Amino acid sequence: MNSLITNNQITNFYNNITELLQECDSFYFNVAFINFSGIQLLLDSFKELEEKNIKGKILTSTYLNFTQIKALEKIKEFENIELKIYDCNSSNIGFHSKSYIFEFKDEYKILIGSSNITASAFKSNIEWNVKTITKKDDVFLRDILNEFESLWKGSIEVNDKFLTSYSNFLNSQNKEFQSFSLNQIKTNFMQEKALQKLQNLRTKGENKALIIVATGSGKTYLSAFDVKKFKAKTMLFLVHRENILIKAKENFENILPEINSFGLYTGNKKEQNKNYLFSTIQTMSLNFLEFSQDFFEYIIIDEAHHVTSSSYKKILDYFKPKFLLGLTATSNRMDGNSIYEVFDENIALDLRLNDALEHDLIVPFHYYGITDIKSIDYENVDLTKIDVLAKLLSVNKRVDFIVEKINFYSNSGNKRKILGFCVSKEHCNFMANEFNKKGINSITLTSDDSISKREESIKRLENENDSLEVIFTVDIFNEGIDIPSINMVLFLRPTNSPIVFIQQLGRGLRKYENKEFLTVLDFIGNHKKAYLIALALVGNKMIDKESIKLSLQNNFADFKNAFISMDEISKNRILEQINKENFNQLKYLKEQYFEFKNILGKIPSLVDFLQFEDVINPLKFINESKSYIEFLAKVEDDKKLKALVLNENFTKAIRFIENEFPIKRIYEFVILKYLLNNDFCDIDIAFKILNKYLDRVDDQTIIHSFLYLNQDFLDSAQVGRYLKLLKFDGKVAKKTKEFEELLKNENYKKIFEDSLNFGIYNYEEEFSSTDFGKPFLKLYSKYNMLNIAKLCNFPKIHSSFRGSGFLKYENDFFLFINLEKEKFSKSANYHNTFLSKNIFTYQSKPSHSSDKGDGERLCENKKFSVKLHIFVRKFAQVDKKTQDFIYLGIANSIKYWDNKPINLELKLEIPLSNKLFEEFTKIG
Repeated sequence: MNSLITNNQITNFYNNITELLQECDSFYFNVAFINFSGIQLLLDSFKELEEKNIKGKILTSTYLNFTQIKALEKIKEFENIELKIYDCNSSNIGFHSKSYIFEFKDEYKILIGSSNITASAFKSNIEWNVKTITKKDDVFLRDILNEFESLWKGSIEVNDKFLTSYSNFLNSQNKEFQSFSLNQIKTNFMQEKALQKLQNLRTKGENKALIIVATGSGKTYLSAFDVKKFKAKTMLFLVHRENILIKAKENFENILPEINSFGLYTGNKKEQNKNYLFSTIQTMSLNFLEFSQDFFEYIIIDEAHHVTSSSYKKILDYFKPKFLLGLTATSNRMDGNSIYEVFDENIALDLRLNDALEHDLIVPFHYYGITDIKSIDYENVDLTKIDVLAKLLSVNKRVDFIVEKINFYSNSGNKRKILGFCVSKEHCNFMANEFNKKGINSITLTSDDSISKREESIKRLENENDSLEVIFTVDIFNEGIDIPSINMVLFLRPTNSPIVFIQQLGRGLRKYENKEFLTVLDFIGNHKKAYLIALALVGNKMIDKESIKLSLQNNFADFKNAFISMDEISKNRILEQINKENFNQLKYLKEQYFEFKNILGKIPSLVDFLQFEDVINPLKFINESKSYIEFLAKVEDDKKLKALVLNENFTKAIRFIENEFPIKRIYEFVILKYLLNNDFCDIDIAFKILNKYLDRVDDQTIIHSFLYLNQDFLDSAQVGRYLKLLKFDGKVAKKTKEFEELLKNENYKKIFEDSLNFGIYNYEEEFSSTDFGKPFLKLYSKYNMLNIAKLCNFPKIHSSFRGSGFLKYENDFFLFINLEKEKFSKSANYHNTFLSKNIFTYQSKPSHSSDKGDGERLCENKKFSVKLHIFVRKFAQVDKKTQDFIYLGIANSIKYWDNKPINLELKLEIPLSNKLFEEFTKIG
């Protein structure tokens, strides 16, 4: 029996090899080369085998000098594994075999193919491996074992003498090749995407934009590429901290070697005669009058989240550049001011962690979820009480355990460069003192330390020849703790927030020379929120709770460039908590909200959530209380907030707006936002203001949007529930008196603006400016039935556009399919089931016949030019909340039988991904 193993979204070579190691009686590996990145992923399996006294042999080679010394040294630590190496340099013969042989009681299981022992071969590379099962007396097996034995006899034992000579040889080779470099910098995925959007914005007459991307994704290079494209004669690059300036200038010189006019403008050096200046905000805010207002054609603000401060405002009010670009890793401001408005709400790119990983913009990470020592018991501990928590965690036995794990898993590169996140400054000091006692040079770095001390400490840690190995910190949000060369992160406190988890993880993900991956050691205790770790890791990949469970059980195989391993105790604890937890309960939502509020240091606006929506979604707050402001009034002990929601017209108005979240059509929101500050809007104005957001603006959809806002398509119950915001006479839309009265109150106006901005920014993130045609549907986005009525420009009351799963408008049929009622019930049968990635069964309405009307058009859809739009959901409800449907594109009928109802087989034009197929056919 043979099967093909590839690296895909459901499984990978790593999952297969670790499963076989867990069950086998002995094993033999024969691979061309071994890297430490691959060996580190096998350490837990090797340790388990050593404890069970399961023997193994590993044979590798010096082929192309790819095998790493560190990998060989690590294997040698295991007493149950013999290690030999085939010396290609002496024999002058290439060694390219890759086979993994596992012995069982009555048979052998063998993997033969393309995968070496490296992290990328285990998970992300395109690899083909064949798994075969053979009896012990099989001729094929004897040939394999004989060949392995022959190679084994002709190979060298990996001992200290060999390691020393091979290490010296590799070092001499590296010196020879060090000078060879093409030195050619190309744009990455993120930069290409942003450059295109920047160009589109300029084509539409916009002269400002904001870029929000993860730290280390190449923001500075992106700005240099755009300056080159813009052909700016003069440029100003403004930063908040002077230590960034030199590096930024070097990056620009690499991209624009033809520009021979780069200069610094700082307290010590004012090269005012240069065309491209790099300056600190401190220096420029004192000297900007030395330049004419239009001197700089292009201005770049680095760390643009500071842009609403008075020093920046002074500069930006003075200069009149042809283009202004903001760069930041976070869009959130502690002072409540919006940075989006400064850049005319033009977001050229908002790149999240998962996207950065997916496109190899940051370094891969290997995450190990490790069950904490038994004496650390969080069962009756309030995790918000820092002093109690610090005392609990500051125990010598735990320090020994942490050091043991650091040594066991080790790190990428020669020197350990570790950042340890603690619960408090006292905990930091305790850890640093204890590590120093054990001979591991460590320091504490917190907000108490000066910027110069931070910079000096970082330089020491990054210096390969300095003895400093560990920095313990607690204030992760302070700028200045940015250490690109970090190769290990320690989570030494319980994860109380998925946002904090992602922030801490992000500190080590910057790419750096000779840094293959980041090692993350998370010491997971028995606290009640361990599931937040899984929630943070799955993020926007989650369809529902089942997604988290499936990812856990598959060792997060769907994560590209990340290896996530949790021991069985942690995994089972998290699964149990996910099963119990209702993510829509007010208790859970309040905890989430206050955790986020504490991180921000203020009551969050809706827009504040945008960057963290992968892990905390304010739509749950709105669903619970009908609007975000009503949720705030419920959970906050604030009389002003509670007073705001006493106005019935206001609550009816804000509910009308926020009931539209997440918006699937931007027209209504852009029109309403315009009317916040203007008396009327007509078709020409609407066309102009929508053109900024869309590649194509449709006149008929503008009229339909006006009619929608005029509440022409609401039923009587909905009309009573919501306030009418505008009236449309067929040509011009004006605000109603009630809405106009509300807007006189600045607090109400600010809330309306926040909600409209949130809807618009969210829309841009999901749909960009792309024209998906009509009906306006994007593959794999989520929809409900009422969404479809709007997106078809349905001219009647929209609540009539509901049904038993079959809806139609002209030649578009919309099939809404629930998998759960058939797939997971006791009466499960053949209907509504995926047979493959593109073929599934569907049962029509009971009234449909294949020889007439809609039934005939359904069965012969191509003949009648009918488009069958497919929408699927796994569960009608999760945690007592109705679920939306995922749009799978268009399908065509390929087979049908029976009548009233008709049974059909439908074929999707675009097959499901492996991940989606698993989501729709398995349960966690």
